Amino acid sequence: MPTKSAAAEARAKKIASFDPNAPGDAAGNLFGLPFTPEEAEVVVVPVPWEVTVSYRAGTAQGPAAIHEASLQVDLYDPDLPDAWKLGLAMEEEDEAIAAASQKWRPKAADYIKWLEEGEPEEGRATHANVPAQVTVEGNKLVKWLKDKTGALLDAGKAVAVLGGDHSTPLGYIQALAERHEEFAILQIDAHCDLRPAYEGFQYSHASIMTNALQLPQVKKLVQVGIRDMSEQEAEVIATSNGRIAMFHQRFLSDEKFAKKSWKKVCGKIIAQLPPKVYISFDIDGLDPKLCPGTGTPVPGGLEFEEATYLIRSIARAGIQIIGCDLNEVAPGDTEWNGIVGARLLYQLCNWMAVSQGRLAGKGVAAE
Repeated sequence: MPTKSAAAEARAKKIASFDPNAPGDAAGNLFGLPFTPEEAEVVVVPVPWEVTVSYRAGTAQGPAAIHEASLQVDLYDPDLPDAWKLGLAMEEEDEAIAAASQKWRPKAADYIKWLEEGEPEEGRATHANVPAQVTVEGNKLVKWLKDKTGALLDAGKAVAVLGGDHSTPLGYIQALAERHEEFAILQIDAHCDLRPAYEGFQYSHASIMTNALQLPQVKKLVQVGIRDMSEQEAEVIATSNGRIAMFHQRFLSDEKFAKKSWKKVCGKIIAQLPPKVYISFDIDGLDPKLCPGTGTPVPGGLEFEEATYLIRSIARAGIQIIGCDLNEVAPGDTEWNGIVGARLLYQLCNWMAVSQGRLAGKGVAAE
């Protein structure tokens, strides 16, 4: 990897020759930008993985769909007029990760079907060992991502993980835990993801927050937009001694119906956050009209501008966004999923950079 000064020089040369008003260049990187991951300030790591999805598949194609849709995103943002100059790039998908997902997804799907059929004895020899086998592959994924993101962080990059299903960012969260004494996770999601080893899978998409909370550095989990949860998850929250704070969709709706402003609601959410936060964004936290292809859609959810206002408000409150992920974008039968996902990713990456002092943003005090 080139030195920081060499990367900055190469980035400056590309900025000088790049036309942000031109159509997106299909030969370019994410959003049609000309930067390589080595030159970029913010690096997106795609993780095309969906082994344990329990309803609809397709999220492994999320990174590719977002990359394609990103070429149609206009780069100008009135709050971040120089955002495109930051240097934003996505790495190539890792072929071994994609191949492992393609290999193990059918086996996991057959196992889940066997579970739903009541675990008939005639299928036990075929299916009983699948969770243990998938855990071995999950361990490999976690280590790969921890090493990959850790190296990028140590090189001075801001990092975003792009799934794949919601199990994917665990290795990144572990890497951050080795570099920060404490932080919170802000989870925007339709689901709590607090099930222990859901359907027998240690690294299930429905268990990501259970796994993240094993890290003592994660001092708080703040959940926003939840509208599907189990009794078991409710008990976990109730007995967390305040470590988990939930802003259920019912609460958000009650506030709206009582004519409380979204600004005030966001203030209540932000009041729960410490100086450092990691944002984990499952796109099904949005209203499903915005993400109809996602794996487990649920009625209700945030509007796009509600979600991005919250992200902007976090940065403007002086809270450092130390990392982020976007998951569960599935192409489905419409390009709409990638279109929304690309725009959401652009906002997440740019405001993470603002919060880290890498980019100037309207309403944010200069360091």
